[in-house]
Amino acid sequence: MASMTIRNLDDDLKTLLRLRAARHGKSMEEEARSILRSALADRVEDNSGAALYAAIRARVEPFGGVELELPPREPQTEPLNFDE
Repeated sequence: MASMTIRNLDDDLKTLLRLRAARHGKSMEEEARSILRSALADRVEDNSGAALYAAIRARVEPFGGVELELPPREPQTEPLNFDE
C-alpha cells in the first residue's frame, strides 16, 4: 500500500475532518481514505458516454425530468470549395 503526506492543510479543514471522523467512529486517516474512495468511485472510465448519461439522468429525474424542444432540421449546406 502506498502512503501520502498532505502538506499545508488548513487548520479549519483538519478540524472538520477530525469532527467528521469522530461522528463516523473512524480515525482521521480512515475518514480521509473514505472521502477519497467515494470521491473517486464514480469517475467516468468508459468513453461511451453511458456513465455521463446515467449521472445526468440521476440528477434531473427527481425533478420530473426535462423536456427539451428539438430545433427543426435544416438541409445540410454544401461544403466550401477552396479550389476556385
